[in-house]
Amino acid sequence: MIDSTGVETSAASAAGPEASGAEAAVSLLQVVADPVRWAVLQQLAAQPSCVCNLQEHVPIPANLLSYHLKVLREAGLVTSSRRGRWIDYALAPDALKRLHAALPGAAHPAGAEP
Repeated sequence: MIDSTGVETSAASAAGPEASGAEAAVSLLQVVADPVRWAVLQQLAAQPSCVCNLQEHVPIPANLLSYHLKVLREAGLVTSSRRGRWIDYALAPDALKRLHAALPGAAHPAGAEP
């Protein structure tokens, strides 16, 4: 969409904060919709892990696992910390809360007024 000054804007910014919030929710849900990332999240929800342990439960090549971990880190769902040569991954403290909030109707529970 092009605004009155001739600058291209996204539909979210033109529609207001509700649309950008919806787009953020959809983006977050798209991140976890991938089966590999879902499997990684399941493992990390059980306990923090290094890549070598994750590979035992998510049998994909190391470069693909690194890519999926990067996507999860960029989405803020996973944290990483260095331990010597190893990098440990864990579910972000607010990951479950953010995922729940991204679901339709989560912001306004049944019976509550918006």
